[in-house]
Amino acid sequence: MKHSTICLIAACLAGATVLPTAALAAKPAKVHKVKPAAAVAALPLSADSVNGAGKDGSPASGAKPDTAATLRAQILLDRAHFSSGEIDGAPGSNLRMAISGFQRQRGLAPNGTLDAPTWAALNGDAAAALISYTTTDADVAGPFTPIPEEMADKAKLPALGYASALEAMGEKFHASPALLQRLNPGVDMAKAGATLLVPNVEGTEPLPKAGKIMVDRSDRTLTLYDVGGKVIAQFPSSSGTDKDPLPIGTWKVNGISKNPVFHYNPALFWDAEPGDKKATIPAGPNNPVGVAWIDLSKPHYGIHGTPVPSAIGKTQSHGCIRLTNWDVTTVTTSVGPGTEVVMQE
Repeated sequence: MKHSTICLIAACLAGATVLPTAALAAKPAKVHKVKPAAAVAALPLSADSVNGAGKDGSPASGAKPDTAATLRAQILLDRAHFSSGEIDGAPGSNLRMAISGFQRQRGLAPNGTLDAPTWAALNGDAAAALISYTTTDADVAGPFTPIPEEMADKAKLPALGYASALEAMGEKFHASPALLQRLNPGVDMAKAGATLLVPNVEGTEPLPKAGKIMVDRSDRTLTLYDVGGKVIAQFPSSSGTDKDPLPIGTWKVNGISKNPVFHYNPALFWDAEPGDKKATIPAGPNNPVGVAWIDLSKPHYGIHGTPVPSAIGKTQSHGCIRLTNWDVTTVTTSVGPGTEVVMQE
């Protein structure tokens, strides 16, 4: 999608102007494209199969966790604030990094695998991984509007909300739309009163106040430390390209803007196309910087959300640090003006 993931150019932040200059993704992606079935494929998933997975330790030596075990691990890691990004029941680099971060925080060997000690630690959370949820009138109220590709067309919309109830449910439960469809075959999610099987990610323990944010480009992670220096959370991130590198060094948080407006200025982008014009893009979860902007003391740089959660940790940005909308929301509850931000290779 042309310019579908470009960094905020001017947003209001407590009366100040934020002027990031970097684009979010080197290779733009479709905002609403559901992953192919193969990404979450094959065997049926049920509450029993997922909620029971991993409770008797790790798989046999050399065996890979099945989809049910992978899905339960993703959910339990999310609940522990060691996010693997979009929950999809599939293995990958984001999940390995989440497992490694969780292992380090629990004093385990950070091998990135779901071995017996890791399952024992995860199983300290006795909550069901999958639960039933009944859709409400608010869930399906919308309005749901297809999101156009061009910035000029985005600017004509009153808001950049969700394109569908399925997309809204995906964001609410940190899950890929394809996974929700697989868990709920034939269920109309656009109808109030529908009963869904969903990841149990709401209402988890809130994070304490953070003393430091660490952004690691090589691991593609953002880690939070409490004021005593203990790791309290880790999230997959996208950051930096050769043309717009991550600004290595120590900075601080200036402030936080929620539901920011996006001011697109093609003159500030090396990859703008001829004919592009300035445009003011309304707020919403499908805004190019998502639902929050954490302004940094490095001019024009920030930490923010995205309309394309499936791409986090798998693509580069044009300098800024991208998280899923739900992860950046969690970060905003823990950090504030003056929080130290360390960026490293």
